[in-house]
Amino acid sequence: MRILMVCLGNICRSPLAHGILEHKVKEAGLDWEIDSAGTGDWHIGHAPDKRSVQVAKDHGIDISMQRAQFFIPDLFEAYDRILVMDRQNYKDVIAQTENQKHRDKVTLFLDNDIVPDPYYDSNMFKPVFDLIEKRCQQLVAEWR
Repeated sequence: MRILMVCLGNICRSPLAHGILEHKVKEAGLDWEIDSAGTGDWHIGHAPDKRSVQVAKDHGIDISMQRAQFFIPDLFEAYDRILVMDRQNYKDVIAQTENQKHRDKVTLFLDNDIVPDPYYDSNMFKPVFDLIEKRCQQLVAEWR
C-alpha cells in the first residue's frame, strides 16, 4: 500500500504523520510506502520544522531527512490513499482531481476532524504528535 500524508507546507503535521506511520509500519513488518506533501509551495526542499523533528526524536523517530514536496496531480496515480490534515487541505487536493477514482483516494486523516496546525504555537507539537500517533496505530490495525 502507498500512502501520502498532506498538510499545508509539508513541514509540521504531514512530516510527523509520514514519520510516525512509517515507524509503525516497520514495527508491524508491513511493506507499505509512506510519503508526504504540502498544498503550498513555500517550503519545497526544506527539512521539517525543527519542532516537529524534535518531538519525533523525543519518541525515537527520525524525520530529519525528509524534504518538503509540493502536491501535484501526478501524485494521485502514485498513491493508493491520500490523507489530508484539515478541511482546507482536503479542498485544495480535491480541486486537483479529474475523476472519481482520484477523489475516492482522498480522506481526512482523522475521519471527521482536523489535525490542528502547531506552526504558530510551539506548545501544540506534543499534543499534535500524540493525536497523530494514536491515529497511525488505528490505521495500521484497520488496514493490515
